[in-house]
Amino acid sequence: MTSPAAPAAERIPEAVHRRRWAILGVLMLSLLIVVLDNSILNVAIKTISTPAPTGLGASQSELEWAINSYTLVFAGLLFSAGLLGDRIGRKKVLLGGLAVFGIGSALAAESGSPAQLIAFRALMALGAAFVMPATLAVLMNVFEREEQPKAIGIWAGGVGLAIAIGPITGGVLLDHFWWGSVFLINVPIVVLAIALMVWLVPDSRDPNPGRIDPVGVVLSVVGLVLLVYGIIKGGELADFTDPVVLSTIGGGLVVLAAFVVFEKRSDHPSIDVTYFKNKVFSAAIAAIALVFFALMGVTFFSVFYTQSVRGYSPLQTGLLMLPLAAAQMIFAPRARLVVDRFGNRATTTAGMLVITATLALFGTLDADTPIWWLEVVFFFMGAGMAHIMTPTSVVIMQALPREKAGSASALSNTFRQVGGALGIAVLGSVLSTSYRNGIEGHLGLLPAGARDAAGESIEATLGVAAKLGARGEGLVGPAHDAFLHAMHVTAFWGAGVALIGAVVVAAFLPGRPPAEKEGAEPELARAES
Repeated sequence: MTSPAAPAAERIPEAVHRRRWAILGVLMLSLLIVVLDNSILNVAIKTISTPAPTGLGASQSELEWAINSYTLVFAGLLFSAGLLGDRIGRKKVLLGGLAVFGIGSALAAESGSPAQLIAFRALMALGAAFVMPATLAVLMNVFEREEQPKAIGIWAGGVGLAIAIGPITGGVLLDHFWWGSVFLINVPIVVLAIALMVWLVPDSRDPNPGRIDPVGVVLSVVGLVLLVYGIIKGGELADFTDPVVLSTIGGGLVVLAAFVVFEKRSDHPSIDVTYFKNKVFSAAIAAIALVFFALMGVTFFSVFYTQSVRGYSPLQTGLLMLPLAAAQMIFAPRARLVVDRFGNRATTTAGMLVITATLALFGTLDADTPIWWLEVVFFFMGAGMAHIMTPTSVVIMQALPREKAGSASALSNTFRQVGGALGIAVLGSVLSTSYRNGIEGHLGLLPAGARDAAGESIEATLGVAAKLGARGEGLVGPAHDAFLHAMHVTAFWGAGVALIGAVVVAAFLPGRPPAEKEGAEPELARAES
């Protein structure tokens, strides 16, 4: 394919320009519910893992699939959703995506089993896939280029707002209602967002849109599902040499390799792999994928640490996560000022190193660590993330011309979701394997079938201990000890991944934004090396 043309020189229509900040508010509301859903779910996973009638009695692997069914469908459809928005109009796609997301949320709230929850979460992802890229694509078409970094910073700050609101909202709901309320809360927000969007948001499209690539979509989704299934199954069995695990992971890698080959040969690929010849673009994408790999995996186990080991309620857990969200809201809109002074490379590398340090600090937490120390760790984690997401989002979005904004947004979000899904799968499997190895020696008195179930997660062990009454009290201490050891191992794995990300961005991101260099053009062809 040919390199993208330079951005068009025409200005934004005056009527749209006047209401650009109100439009940004509506876009952030739409983004809010997509991010809010995952952040609410974070505090609800312990409740959902509790046996009925309190929860669904979901196992750790089912919890991982409840999260990953969303992220994999979301990631697999993002690029095609971006192309569809480019073709038929971003506003139409936004409205349709919000409607599907709302319907999926209502159905998820009424799930009667973990399998139903997993299926309805996938339906929610189908809608969300059409929302996320369209919000950023519309943003790029209502703000002039000089205001785009500021707008993107505020947009990224919206993620921090959702992270703040989500856990607290989830905690309040779980304190007063049943677990399904954490999904039902999305419905009124969807209705409000649709009403405001119809009123305020202009439509836009690419005058030369790409063609939908159904073969590429199927190959990418099938490959990722097989790969993630194999990784999760390996953690569940604590045996990555099992034939089912090896064949599934191998099959996933083969399908993903076929996807890359097909995309390279296609004249209308889902992902134009020629974009990745640009080292700056590739490094920014890699930074997003790696930081979400580490963060999503660590966030998954932090809820069990605060609730199962420390004994905090869902609401208290939500409040404990406030420093992470507050740091994102404070620093994300201001990160562009740091980039202006120090450049993309220094800002993003520093952010990745902060994330590396905070993840490593999770490896020092114990059952009696002062809780203020966890708050400090969360705050610096949010600050590091803010100084990664804003500069890398600007690099990615300004690497392509305005009319390709949907494609750029989809690429960014695709790799973020894939990184997050793999983080939950890989680090969740590390956690599961380490926990099983640590608790197995204490389950000898249980029947064989019960031993296998009790060894899968700390919640499973504590559930068995509760059923045994006084005889099960001896399992509580070893369960806590085994979980803390597993959490430490997982945290150091996450820190190692974040450190790799720091090396990548230090090596390949530019010292200052490409658009500021004299004579530079934001197109990929100019940046290739």
